[in-house]
Amino acid sequence: MSNSLSYNDQGGPDTAVEVGQETTQTSPAAGAFGLFSTDFKKNDDLKEMLESNKESVKLEAMKRIVELIAKGKNVPELFPSVVKNVASKNIELKKLVYVYLVRYAEEQQDLALLSISTFQRALKDSNQLIRASALRVLSSIRVPIIVPIMMLAIQEAATDLSPYVRKTAAHAIQKLYSLDPEKKEQLIDIIEKLLKDKSTLVAGSVVMAFEEVCPDRIDLIHKNFRKLCGLLVDVEEWGQVVIMNMLTRYARTQFTSPWKEGALFDGNNAQAFYDSEEERKENSSSEHVYVMDPDHRLLLRSTKQLLQSRNTAVVMSVAQLYWHLAPKHEVSIVSKSLVRLLRSHREVQYIVLQNIATMSIQRKGMFEPFMKSFYVRSTDATHIKTLKLEILTNMANEANISTILREFQTYVKSQDKVFAAATVQAIGRCATNITDVADTCLNGLVLLLSNRDETVVAESVVVIKKLLQTQPTQHSDIIKHMAKLFDNITVPMARASIIWLIGEYCEHVPKIAPDVLRKMAKTFTSEEDIVKLQTVNLAAKLYLTNAKQTKLLTQYILNLGKYDQNYDIRDRTRFIRQLIVPNEKSGPLAKYARRILLAPKPAPVLESAFKERDRFQLGTLSHTLNTKAVGYLQLSDWPAVAPDQSVRNVEVAEIKESTVPSLEKKRSSKAKKFYSDSEEEEEDGGSQGNSSDDSKSSGSSEASTSGSESEEEEETSSQSGSGSSEEESEQSSDRSNSDSRKKKKKTLERKKKPKKESSGSDSDEEKDHGKGDASSEDSSSSSSDEYTSDSESDSGVPPEKSSKPKAKVVPETKKEITLLDLDDFAPEPAVSTKSSVISPSLLSDLDGLSLSSTPSAIQVSPLDFVPVSHELLHRMTGKGLAAKYHYPRQPCIYGNSMVAVQLSLTNSSERTLEDLHFGERSGQNIHGFTSIESLEPGASVSVSMGIDFKDSTQAANFQLCTKDDQFSVSITPAVGELLLPVTMMEQDFVKEQGKLLGMNETSATITVTPENASTDSVSRKVVTVANLGMVPSDQDTVLRFAAKLASSGVLVLVSVELNTSTAQLRINTEKTVIGSMLLRDLKTALA
Repeated sequence: MSNSLSYNDQGGPDTAVEVGQETTQTSPAAGAFGLFSTDFKKNDDLKEMLESNKESVKLEAMKRIVELIAKGKNVPELFPSVVKNVASKNIELKKLVYVYLVRYAEEQQDLALLSISTFQRALKDSNQLIRASALRVLSSIRVPIIVPIMMLAIQEAATDLSPYVRKTAAHAIQKLYSLDPEKKEQLIDIIEKLLKDKSTLVAGSVVMAFEEVCPDRIDLIHKNFRKLCGLLVDVEEWGQVVIMNMLTRYARTQFTSPWKEGALFDGNNAQAFYDSEEERKENSSSEHVYVMDPDHRLLLRSTKQLLQSRNTAVVMSVAQLYWHLAPKHEVSIVSKSLVRLLRSHREVQYIVLQNIATMSIQRKGMFEPFMKSFYVRSTDATHIKTLKLEILTNMANEANISTILREFQTYVKSQDKVFAAATVQAIGRCATNITDVADTCLNGLVLLLSNRDETVVAESVVVIKKLLQTQPTQHSDIIKHMAKLFDNITVPMARASIIWLIGEYCEHVPKIAPDVLRKMAKTFTSEEDIVKLQTVNLAAKLYLTNAKQTKLLTQYILNLGKYDQNYDIRDRTRFIRQLIVPNEKSGPLAKYARRILLAPKPAPVLESAFKERDRFQLGTLSHTLNTKAVGYLQLSDWPAVAPDQSVRNVEVAEIKESTVPSLEKKRSSKAKKFYSDSEEEEEDGGSQGNSSDDSKSSGSSEASTSGSESEEEEETSSQSGSGSSEEESEQSSDRSNSDSRKKKKKTLERKKKPKKESSGSDSDEEKDHGKGDASSEDSSSSSSDEYTSDSESDSGVPPEKSSKPKAKVVPETKKEITLLDLDDFAPEPAVSTKSSVISPSLLSDLDGLSLSSTPSAIQVSPLDFVPVSHELLHRMTGKGLAAKYHYPRQPCIYGNSMVAVQLSLTNSSERTLEDLHFGERSGQNIHGFTSIESLEPGASVSVSMGIDFKDSTQAANFQLCTKDDQFSVSITPAVGELLLPVTMMEQDFVKEQGKLLGMNETSATITVTPENASTDSVSRKVVTVANLGMVPSDQDTVLRFAAKLASSGVLVLVSVELNTSTAQLRINTEKTVIGSMLLRDLKTALA
């Protein structure tokens, strides 16, 4: 009843008394929840209560339904009755209805769609919880037809006054992206705005959305890095985990390695800051002095205090961050916190111990002070015991080996056979790693041969065999002792190990070896296969070293193996006979039989099973499974040279207290309507010192109520359902162009106001311009729309002269978008109608670019290209139908995001093939050809199709069907065929290439033969590999090519710089995987 009591706190004491009475046996309503009541009766009772005219009865029914859901019971049949109450005026009832709808909206999508207009109206509700719940329900309806409505709802919620609603908007971004990945670019713009949010409630959610949608867009983090480090302590716990994992990846790309060999670590940056010039010169003259980046130190300092968190995932995240980023002498501070986690549940222990095992391999002394914490307890599970044993073995050294071996002696006696066998292996590893105790360990393992447990004895034999290979001559007595115990050992692996030892070192036991062979000849037919193979090897080795005593035994065993049921043993027998018994048919190998069979073998190396796991990031699923999991993001290597740290600098203008009241007085109702919603929120937040961002969700409900009321007053005349800031900013720009007096007044106010940080309208303006450098320009220089227009007027640039033609806008009344209007809804971005005035700084940035209203034309490369045909279906497999395909490298007629593919179908049979058509499609979006009625024998037909490979080289699978048969085929594209050529000027190419540096650049130097060093030859080969467009260049030795990915439209820039005998190949693109694959193909073609 915990859930019902929590809701009763809101409903009042009378409701609590009523619910309390329901738990008694005398209450009539309790019978509906009794053990013997039927679901039909119970649900009928709840349906009647939900259809009552009394709000209290409906509220009571909803409390019971939510209580059933909390207990894990499924009540989807109540959905029609519950959804009727979604428009109730009772706030408490509405909250519970939305709790139910969030749970069942995905299962009952058709019924949820009927109430979508109600959900849209709830997005304007005065209560922040209702707004957030409505958005949560809307994003839970997984129907592609409402994607435009979801996008508008998310855009509006992202600028909501309540941080709780903005947090919900960040959650909805991930759902919308999974439903429609084509909205990625619009979602990235929203993520960029939310990343600037200063509320701790939003930070974790928006970083999670960033990781899901665009984890490779590191440039979005630059300006927000220091802010995230400052907010980290106050973010909720699971948000802390997500942020720290993201910052770990970010730091590995932006800072240099603190682990350089031979480098002197200069950790005191403050001291370096206050040093005199002479001391600085002395320090600079000394080599290998490492000075940590201040932002790198800020990250370590911000996360250190989270080691005291009560959440185990947070502590684990801090530990992995320090392991991958901190200097080696600072990593040890996480050991105590990790050991503290071992007091938690068994599942937590397992994950933590796995990570400690990986750490203890590289740094043994890190956990040595806490060695007793890894002693095995009798109550531990087997997998926990094994991990503790692994850690103790990794920590073993000359100082503590005696203590660890005494502990192992106890473990060997354990009733857990798997753990006892693992202990024997651990003893063998200790003997291998520490030579001083090798003899002691070996003697102890020999004593274990008389153990009653067969598993322990077998494992001991296997480990002894490995140890004896290091010093066989000194341990002939041990081999004799093992031969005596041979009859009592029944485990096949142990028997095979003893036979191998006797055969390998038969010269040291010349009397015992033939006797063992005699015993094995008797039981050969009943032994396991692995024992038989080693017996054949033993016979061959004794035949070569002691032929007098073992010749007949060897022939007898070879004859038995010749007719064995296992073909491996028969083959081994034939090989051994031809090798050791010379005859006329024997080849030249018979001369080297002794060198082959009795060659010295290298001693095996006993290594930890966790040695290879350090290639994965600690704390991830991939590290736990020791294999790359879906969605795993590999940590990049440290950069050799640190990238520019100024990209993380944020210019913040201080606001004087005396100017704040005057700014507030000058705001009027007309000015409010003039600004967009996002600008109003930023100015309110700036004047109040951003107090609303730092407030809790409970305290922000009043602000959200007043904010939503003001929004409703502004929208009464237009009945807007979207409230998009882009449309309002467009109308405001038109009004500003027509009304010069308002502009003058605004300019005067602007001169009095200090400069502010960029608002969300920057990204909107850049989006309207259609440039690909939206994120980089916003990060380098940020200013609001009004500041841009003012700076332009101050600099003397006339507003009438524009570098971009203005589109005329006819003001229309906004309509609320519903399902009935979706046919008229166009999801494409509207024509830009912003003010065309451009500031001098922007003019300098755009210098050289073609600012025509038409986008860059996509054309086929002018260079000659002969398409290469690939076989799709062989005529034998296709029962007479043969199919080939090639890429014509033309824009696809079926869609802009598709790659055109030309199919050639041939009838190689002697009968007419009828009804050739496409069958089932799986994976990518494929547009097939129209059906072919018939294909005569020997005839061929060429058809076209389109495939959206989604920027991947994964195969597109489909079926080619005839009237009688179906053939499954697949097309695997080369990475070069995923591109469409782009015409671009050299200035544009250089500018775009400058924005795609760091992680977005892949380069290699290749050796070119003299005949292939000409520009024509290189150009021809490059265009043959990839569908690239040639960029005109003034330099004879530099070739430039440009293209874009067909599916996503991301630019791919290729440049080849020719030298005397080498060529520098460089590829710049945001899709780093595509870049590396294309580089590999080009290297193969040009080398």
